[in-house]
Amino acid sequence: MKQLFIPMVVMCLMTSCVTQEKKSTEMNPFLEAYNTPFQVPPFDKIFNKHYLPAFEEGIKQHDAEIKIITDSDKAPDFANTIEALDYSGSLLTRVNRVFSNLKEAVTNDSLQEIARKVAPMLSQHEDAINLNAKLFARVKAVNDQKASLNLNQEQSRLLEETYKRFVRGGANLAADKKEELKKVNEELSLLDLQFGDNMLAETNAFKMVIDKKEDLAGLPESVIAGAADEAKTDSMAGKWVFTLQKPSWIPFVTYSTNRSLREKIYKAMYSRGNNGNAHDNKAVISKLVNLRLQKANIMGFPSWSAYVLDDCMAKTPENVYKLLGQVWTPAIKRAKEEASDMQAMIDREGGKFKLECWDWWYYSEKVRKEKYDLDEEQIRPYFEMNNVRDGAFAVANKLYGLTFTRLKDMPLYHPECEVYEVKDGDGSEIGILYMDFFPRASKKGGAWMTNYREQYITKEGKNIRPVVSVTCNFSKATGDKPALLSFEEVETLFHEFGHSLHGLLSQCKYEGLAGTNVARDFVELPSQVMEHWAAQPEVLKIFAKHYKTGEVIPQALVDKIVKSGKFNQGFVTVEYLAAAILDMDYHTITKGGDIDVEKFEKASMDKLGLIPEIIPRYKSTYFAHTFSGNGEYSSGYYSYMWAQVYDCDAFQAFKETGNIFDQKVAKSFRTNVLERGATDEAMKLYLNFRGKQPGIEPLLENKGLN
Repeated sequence: MKQLFIPMVVMCLMTSCVTQEKKSTEMNPFLEAYNTPFQVPPFDKIFNKHYLPAFEEGIKQHDAEIKIITDSDKAPDFANTIEALDYSGSLLTRVNRVFSNLKEAVTNDSLQEIARKVAPMLSQHEDAINLNAKLFARVKAVNDQKASLNLNQEQSRLLEETYKRFVRGGANLAADKKEELKKVNEELSLLDLQFGDNMLAETNAFKMVIDKKEDLAGLPESVIAGAADEAKTDSMAGKWVFTLQKPSWIPFVTYSTNRSLREKIYKAMYSRGNNGNAHDNKAVISKLVNLRLQKANIMGFPSWSAYVLDDCMAKTPENVYKLLGQVWTPAIKRAKEEASDMQAMIDREGGKFKLECWDWWYYSEKVRKEKYDLDEEQIRPYFEMNNVRDGAFAVANKLYGLTFTRLKDMPLYHPECEVYEVKDGDGSEIGILYMDFFPRASKKGGAWMTNYREQYITKEGKNIRPVVSVTCNFSKATGDKPALLSFEEVETLFHEFGHSLHGLLSQCKYEGLAGTNVARDFVELPSQVMEHWAAQPEVLKIFAKHYKTGEVIPQALVDKIVKSGKFNQGFVTVEYLAAAILDMDYHTITKGGDIDVEKFEKASMDKLGLIPEIIPRYKSTYFAHTFSGNGEYSSGYYSYMWAQVYDCDAFQAFKETGNIFDQKVAKSFRTNVLERGATDEAMKLYLNFRGKQPGIEPLLENKGLN
């Protein structure tokens, strides 16, 4: 049975559709076969008017498929119950995948209104399945006899996960508790949408307009040009506009010599959703946290974290806090040293002020330049976006033999999209990759990988290959310069590309287990391990070429990048850990009640010992990982650190051979991790690859915190 909601890394797909009766002279593109190259969605033929009828028909068809399973007069077995569930819901999944993805990438008021109508529909439909007593009775009957069914590993895993999903969906609850759960789920689905819509509105609402050239002091030419382009877009030619998109505000606080303006834009960034207006998220957070606690209690758990983590590698909140605490101690020590270095620089320069959070980016960049004779603008010309993308492709080719061919005349949901056909070393089809790199007002912030089609094998034995998408918000081209990335953006591209490889290389029979459908704290392993290649000298020489001259990045600059690789890691780690612990603190509460978000956040950070010069990477009111996206990362933001323990150890396996492209290690990682989806326990998959459990030492070494 397919998931009904589409998260950041999506988890479902389409099979053949039930015959559709025409309701009008104009066919809905969702209700007929995709007559497109590689059967990708016909984006050019899909309009907002098509979604609601398609959702309604998808739910109708799925209900009919479920009824066939429950009304069968045959004894429940793996094929007629568990396998049938996995193959069900193809039309609904097809529609939801396109709608959910486009709502994140090219949203508008109409799509948001449709989402508000669809969210309760999907919540009710999902509950109707999870709480279907006849259906669960059949699932339980198959599960009860699993020892005698002679199932293979993947079949056993699908049975286990299906049964667990029903139990976690409330199938064992008493009737009154089921009704209570339905109401909670429906309200949660709407609050999730409201949080995300508020955050997008707040991000788009702020514009810092500069009309005096002296207020641009310190900013690189490319940043100034980008602000001028933004002003022209806003019909303010001759001025400069800075926004709360990362490629705009981060360079400003990093380079502007105007401290008051740095403070203004930085405070605007961290005040999103906390401005006492129609888009304020504080009340939404209080309701979300309390409803999640209520749901956890209904399910028999003391807290939302306990409920969520029971289905993850970490298993318990205590295990999460233990890991985060192990890293926090050396990280905060290093962060205090970094703050001291910056305060010393302020004092040397005659500054009569104490370092504040809006100063950190500016002075850390100055300290880096002083210590390593390196600043971001020196290396940015070598990171032209197309070259970086091709560099990621080259790494995948060297590791796994994959090739990427740009396709023209493909259906696109936005003109800036690129589409690639991905093939294996033997020429066989791997999948289709969409890439969408630049920010716009209609796109949510951040970067993510998702699917338009999941890999699976049909009942007839055909291997359906995936359609994967990578969506980012990178620095745009400005003036006569192409899109030149910061090194952080380079790592982000490699990160999301790693997710895409996880989806593309999947070789699973069942869609519900394929690709990225793994434990939340395991899904970041394939993405984060790819980041390691981005900074390797031999890889930099592949893609780091000056956009004007084509000159490969000089060895002297490579050496500086490597030497400065652990610089500012106290800050980077502490701001991340602060957010991860804030997420956990919200969701380990065991007693409901109104939450004063500002007081709660302050108490959480004070208890942690966060220094005032650093704020959490995401303050509560714009913490989309935990309060939006169907709460996919609620009690789960820690997973980046959890997975980092594994990715550092996994990359160590390559380094131990003396060859970061070692084919034996690459093949083992591909066959034991990337291809396997969730066909076995995450730890077993990792042990099959590495042969041992990882320790925390490689992570601390990688960050320079040991």
